[in-house]
Amino acid sequence: MTVYDFTATDIDGNERSLKDYAGRALLIVNVASKCGLTPQYEGLEALYRETRERGLEILGFPCNQFGGQEPGTEDEIAQFCSTSYDVSFPLFGKIDVNGPEAHPLFAYLRAQAPGDFGPDSGGLYDWVKSSRPEALGTDEVKWNFTKFLVGRDGAVVRRYEPTVLPEQIRPDLDSLLDA
Repeated sequence: MTVYDFTATDIDGNERSLKDYAGRALLIVNVASKCGLTPQYEGLEALYRETRERGLEILGFPCNQFGGQEPGTEDEIAQFCSTSYDVSFPLFGKIDVNGPEAHPLFAYLRAQAPGDFGPDSGGLYDWVKSSRPEALGTDEVKWNFTKFLVGRDGAVVRRYEPTVLPEQIRPDLDSLLDA
């Protein structure tokens, strides 16, 4: 099984097979419009524009599970991303990334790359520790802007926790795209 075995509804309500991205590297991110990390859209878009021709697709999945920070409709989310950050990478419909209603793609991503949200991840660790202690030490997505890097073969390569900025991923991405 790979990420290409999944489908998801895009931001316009159309069912999309992730097979459409076969042969491309993917950065799959759960996003939110009203989060302290929302400015990462700018870095994601810059990364996308710089590396798309080399084979990168960034897939944004809005999620409202963390502090209600993605309350809008799909139309509102698309409008916000377009006008605030000129986002041109594909966006999908709002999903859950954890729990019994988690989208199967994210259940798969979490199982393939459980992550380790440790104390070295900055102040966000302390916040998660105090507000969501049950999530520490699990494969759960801990917050908005968790990123999963997927190789051209559809296999999960690595998980980046929310505080890792898009530009910090660039060396791993360059290695993957140049392979």
